[in-house]
Amino acid sequence: MKNSSAITDYISGKKEEKTQEEKTTLKFANEELPAQNVKVKHRLKRSAWRRNLHHLTSTAIQQRANRWLHVIEPILRRYGIPEDFKYIPLLESGFDLHCKSHRGAVGPWQFMPGTAREYGLRVNRSKDERMNIRKSTVAACKYLKELYAQFDSWTLAAAAFNGGSPRIKHAINHRNKGNYAAMHLNYETGTYVYKLAAIKNVLDKPEPINTEPVIALLKPDEILTLN
Repeated sequence: MKNSSAITDYISGKKEEKTQEEKTTLKFANEELPAQNVKVKHRLKRSAWRRNLHHLTSTAIQQRANRWLHVIEPILRRYGIPEDFKYIPLLESGFDLHCKSHRGAVGPWQFMPGTAREYGLRVNRSKDERMNIRKSTVAACKYLKELYAQFDSWTLAAAAFNGGSPRIKHAINHRNKGNYAAMHLNYETGTYVYKLAAIKNVLDKPEPINTEPVIALLKPDEILTLN
């Protein structure tokens, strides 16, 4: 992970020298988002997420990200999931494998128990595979592929990963025609994809990473499919 201070600059509106195209284009999973949407920028500026960016870019999280991204990336490729989805665990849990929410979501991808079991993870008193980075990533890939099949949009798949597919289905109407930026969603889901795109915009810049990747825990390719 790199350019940590630049994330704050990006959301707060501080501008670097960019081409006109860069100023007007923000993409997630190769789908364009209205980067200059005044309403969206206003909501992001006021968000609690922005006030806690120092947490997302702490040294500990940088070390976890540099370690686990090299486990997540080949699994995403194996399942045909766009690489931009690798930032979901950063936003959801800071790559903390033992992260637990007050709602009962657990692990780097923050799966609820029912959803985890539905996509092949064991969740019981003796074992919780939501905290297994490889198995939970495979489960996330299966879930995301199913969401994409429902909405034919990676942007909406990401939003549904956060808010659930029923909420996204309910928000689609003849006026917005499934346009994420035009949909009436709750605050968290309505800004979710923009947060992911902003992180991607900053962290994908081709600058050197100081920490060498740790790939010792990455198993052979055939094991990535699990089931």
